[in-house]
Amino acid sequence: MSERRALVAANWKMHGSRASNAAWLSEFIAARDGLTCEAVVCAPYVYLQQLRDQLTVGQVGAQDVAANTAGAFTGDVSAEMLRDCGCDWVIVGHSERRQWHHETDQIVALKAERALQAGLRPLVCVGETLQQREAGETMAVLSAQLAAILHRIGVEGLLRGGLAYEPVWAIGTGRTATAQQAQEVHAALRAQVQQGASGSANALRIVYGGSVKPANARELFAQPDIDGGLIGGASLVAGDFLAICAAASV
Repeated sequence: MSERRALVAANWKMHGSRASNAAWLSEFIAARDGLTCEAVVCAPYVYLQQLRDQLTVGQVGAQDVAANTAGAFTGDVSAEMLRDCGCDWVIVGHSERRQWHHETDQIVALKAERALQAGLRPLVCVGETLQQREAGETMAVLSAQLAAILHRIGVEGLLRGGLAYEPVWAIGTGRTATAQQAQEVHAALRAQVQQGASGSANALRIVYGGSVKPANARELFAQPDIDGGLIGGASLVAGDFLAICAAASV
């Protein structure tokens, strides 16, 4: 990491209950004072108010947002609704949304724009599959995903949120890119953003989202272009999430 303040976001995915969330929040709140990183918790929609009641401003995130602002879109939740209930951040374009809900690069970019218009900070995800990686297509895939985002919201829009690199082959599989492999991709992503920047892309936070755990967090976060993590499974245990936050706070 560099002088950029580290960002560590918990992605609870489709997990939690009011009781288990309360226990998690109690443990997290009791130990968070020593952390210098920016810690965000992204929960299912139905638990956002519970988080808002317990966490400080800037720490509450959603896991998705609608591409539309209002209308006959049953089941969707707009960016304005998220902001209205006290949400600060939103994950956009997670690989599971791309895979299971068939979200295209253009839809992801539109969602990021909707988030910004509502005053939310989008954490925009890019990533490649194992098949794409083994075919040597990693940077071509990531470049296309990032280009769609930059075309829609520009560098300034991306700077208001953040970028997450999530190698799909390392999510929920227990496999992790080496710190050097992750650093190479992060550096390439920053270089692409720099090409479209009127100023410097050095301020952009690019976090890693490929099976980060307490055991590997410090090595990953020591890389100059890795500015924190998007934490999935390890974020379900408050102690593990705190340990990862501590690794990003050195």
